[in-house]
Amino acid sequence: MPDLKQSALNIFHETLAAIDIPSAMQRKLDCAGSRIVVNGAPVDLGAFHEIRAIAIGKASAAMARGLAETISPNSRVEGLIVAPTTAADLPKGFRLIVGGHPVPNEGSFTAAREILDLLSRTKERTLVFFLLSGGGSSLVELPLDPRVTLEDMQALNRLLVTCGASIDEINAVRKHLSAVKGGRLAIAARSAAKITLAVTDVPEGQESALASGPTLPDPSTVAAACDVVRRYGLLSKLPPVFRTQFEQPQSIAETPKPADSAFDPRRNAFQILLGRHDLFHAAHHASESAEFVTICDNTTDNWPVDKSVDFLLSQLAALKKDNPAKCVAVIADGEVSSPVTGDGVGGRNLAFALDAVKKIAGQKIAVLSAGTDGIDGSSPAAGAVADGETFARAQSQGLDPADYFARSDSYNFFRVLADAIETGPTGNNLRDLRILLAE
Repeated sequence: MPDLKQSALNIFHETLAAIDIPSAMQRKLDCAGSRIVVNGAPVDLGAFHEIRAIAIGKASAAMARGLAETISPNSRVEGLIVAPTTAADLPKGFRLIVGGHPVPNEGSFTAAREILDLLSRTKERTLVFFLLSGGGSSLVELPLDPRVTLEDMQALNRLLVTCGASIDEINAVRKHLSAVKGGRLAIAARSAAKITLAVTDVPEGQESALASGPTLPDPSTVAAACDVVRRYGLLSKLPPVFRTQFEQPQSIAETPKPADSAFDPRRNAFQILLGRHDLFHAAHHASESAEFVTICDNTTDNWPVDKSVDFLLSQLAALKKDNPAKCVAVIADGEVSSPVTGDGVGGRNLAFALDAVKKIAGQKIAVLSAGTDGIDGSSPAAGAVADGETFARAQSQGLDPADYFARSDSYNFFRVLADAIETGPTGNNLRDLRILLAE
């Protein structure tokens, strides 16, 4: 019989190895000489006087390396990399700025100012590559209103990410208060040709949520942002400078919309390099190679954590019923909603695994939930794995899953049991991955 917990870990690590960014960039851009292919259309890099790149996000260093390797030696690119940590082996011509994550810091403000300065100097014969991955929303930030301080932006960020709002709702607010989000980097580089390449941790059709959509027109409105503030009772909790703005919505500038010339498709292209399908394909292949009958399901994206656990376990039970003599697997991706209710250390993936602990107790089931970036919430872990024995092991050590869940301390629960998954930052950032196995 397989060790289900170890099998889940193996599938996770094999999936991470399969989603290599430089390889994906070389494959999908199909470079030949000075020509690359973007969204099926050829682009002659030799037609531009200068090529610049702005790499933002958890995968920024890998994306910058991938771009430099792909277009070299026929074309030369220079630019900025904004990442949450220092990185080695930066490509020639690139400079690194360390921004804040998950909360913006002074480095985030510095990065935004330098990016805006670089873009202000672009011309018609400039090509700018925007290399975007998850985490960019906090790594690069600058308020539209010069009266807003870093402390104000930090307080706003913490309030939004802990109130239970969805990513779209969070973005509707912060895009309207930022000088770099919601299409405003495209506006800053209006004269230049622009190509955005994305390693995306957001669902298809919601690309403007990635790094808060700095190069795409914003589908949200001031009215939508005001509705989020009202719905989650945030007005009285906002820093005074923001409270004043939301009390007078007419003072808030609307974000750029599709009709703006900066988004002309002849001069502004967007292509996904790696996304949900790539993640599912890699995980599905690893699972089936381990001889699990496997299905992929993204139904639970943005669901509350408890409902998503219940639904995916029901999918696992149904698959097992249809395949009684075989081991089965359900692979899921996306984010779940897990509001912070205590002062512990954790994240949504750790919370997902913790919610499952009692529900799978005594069963031949394993549940793994982890972020492909290697970091989950406020913890140093990517996530955690549990099986049918975890609840009994916890009880024997005096650990109460419900207590740890209520205190938002899921990391310490799994740390004590040695079931936290600690990969360190992976240099990638697709979606969260959940692996449910049954024997």
